[in-house]
Amino acid sequence: MKAPVDVVEIHSSDDEATIVVDAGGHRNLNNSNNNIYKPINDAQLQLRAPKLENPVVLAPPDSNYQPLDTRSFWKAGAYEIGPSKCSYIQGDLEHARVHPKFLHSNATSHKWAFGAIAELLDNAVDEIENGATFVKVDRIYNKKDNSPALLFQDDGGGMNPESIRKCMSLGYSSKTSNTTIGQYGNGFKTSTMRLGADVIVFSRASRSGRATQSIGLLSYTFLRRTGHDDVVVPMIDFDISDHWAEPIIYSSHNDWSANLKTILDWSPFSSKDDLMLQFEDIGSHGTKIIIYNLWLNDEGIYELNFDEDDEDIRLRDEANRGSLLKPTKQVIELQSHISYRIRYSLRAYASILYLRKFMKFKILLRGKAVEQFDIAADLKHPETIFYRPQLAGATKEVSVSTILGFNKEAPSIAVSGFNVYHKNRLIRPFWKVTADGSSKGNGVVGVLEANFIEPAHDKQDFERSSLFLKLEMRLKQMIFDYWKGHCHLIGYQPQRSRLHNVEGKSAVSSRSEVAGMQKPMQTGKSMHEQPLVVDLSNESFEEERSMEPPSKVASIDQLCEENIQLFMRCEEYGQKENELKRTIEELEKELAETRMKCTKLSLHLETQRKQKLVEQQMDCT
Repeated sequence: MKAPVDVVEIHSSDDEATIVVDAGGHRNLNNSNNNIYKPINDAQLQLRAPKLENPVVLAPPDSNYQPLDTRSFWKAGAYEIGPSKCSYIQGDLEHARVHPKFLHSNATSHKWAFGAIAELLDNAVDEIENGATFVKVDRIYNKKDNSPALLFQDDGGGMNPESIRKCMSLGYSSKTSNTTIGQYGNGFKTSTMRLGADVIVFSRASRSGRATQSIGLLSYTFLRRTGHDDVVVPMIDFDISDHWAEPIIYSSHNDWSANLKTILDWSPFSSKDDLMLQFEDIGSHGTKIIIYNLWLNDEGIYELNFDEDDEDIRLRDEANRGSLLKPTKQVIELQSHISYRIRYSLRAYASILYLRKFMKFKILLRGKAVEQFDIAADLKHPETIFYRPQLAGATKEVSVSTILGFNKEAPSIAVSGFNVYHKNRLIRPFWKVTADGSSKGNGVVGVLEANFIEPAHDKQDFERSSLFLKLEMRLKQMIFDYWKGHCHLIGYQPQRSRLHNVEGKSAVSSRSEVAGMQKPMQTGKSMHEQPLVVDLSNESFEEERSMEPPSKVASIDQLCEENIQLFMRCEEYGQKENELKRTIEELEKELAETRMKCTKLSLHLETQRKQKLVEQQMDCT
């Protein structure tokens, strides 16, 4: 006999509903009001879980909800994997299993914690097309142990039961639009696991006139402490189309109850009522993500610093880097620049994370909206340069506009580099393409959106394809050309002028020495006390320039062009070298396999030969 499911009575309606899941796993809702979706009053929405005769529950955690022994992210994956608990059952289909250790190793793609936070912001920004108007990032507290937790909440379209399962699945992405930032189906898992050991997701959605709310738990702590050797993600779903939360049963009441029990044992919430209260501020649609058991640094302190600034989240290790040395005035000015602050301040990083300003969307960081910063609008002497990359098989020519200029603090603060965006999202901030130690390009900052190259999985760099290498060379040439034509605007002397001045000084000093040799020395003063006065008027400069051979004037430009060409050839040769190394490795592997096959074939032939000899001897006898 199946256990009955209790339905919450709503005072404003006497309609009854039942949920049936057919053999294919599809849920059907039958009621008397044609399934018309009505707005939900959260004060009226309550839940009583199914009463089961013999509920199946997992064993409670040891010592009741203890985090992992190793709280540092970079050490959390160092543990021994025990023997598999699951054995193959005849008749079942074999499948590739994912060990919980993969959750940690997969998250190591994010070297930088802010890169993980940016992934979650991207998911909310992608929801703008579904009506999202904000994403909220804040610090809350875990009720079970009062530890800090990280909250992400948006008012986008939300996720129905099918969508949240795809979100929790590894490598699956339902985003097919060319405008969405997410595309690999891995960002949610890598980012949440990079920030903390556990995450719980609450989401409401309305699809085809039917409203649902879902809860999912991805807990590295649960999987580790219970000894699982496969990634298990407990989820529970409710149909809320008619103002009450009706559990959606897919397989059995026991499974539903087991999932609920696991979520309550391993999440920050101790009761069903606490879980349901989390939907009160979500409204009719949206998603809330709570990351808890946040990682610590090597010193045993939380990696994310919530205490230094009430309106910001900071990276503790990055903010304290170099603090033991007494900073100079120049260092203090450099550290105040946004190119430095984005290393440790989430507010600064989020302010330049998206190229175009949002019209009806806000990033609310700890209760205060992030003011977007337009890097291009803050440049002095800006100039727009167009680059048309040659894309293989492209039917339409691509044109990329790059805005170049000096940062407003130049030349006192020598901050330079390109801010390269992809689909509106910052991938490489202040990317310095010129050589270190060279004054050429000091203070030159560029902004461009390069949608024709693909970012890496952590979205903090680009894949080093041939298109990327060509772009790098083109950006170097842009800086050289811009510097030659504009460096004098901020007090630098053009390179050609410096060459003439050096030659002019040499010529004047030579003439002075000759004149000094011809004149008798003045009494009372030695030769080195005589001041050397060099007249570098425009006339003398033009005279020296006219005397200079044309070949010498053009040689500097030619050297620059030759250097660029040589660098490009070096990159091409390096790429060819890597390809040849891969080819050699493949050929060596094929050779080893061929030798192994030859050995096996020889053994097989030798065995057959011996067998024939034995058979012949037996025939003779």
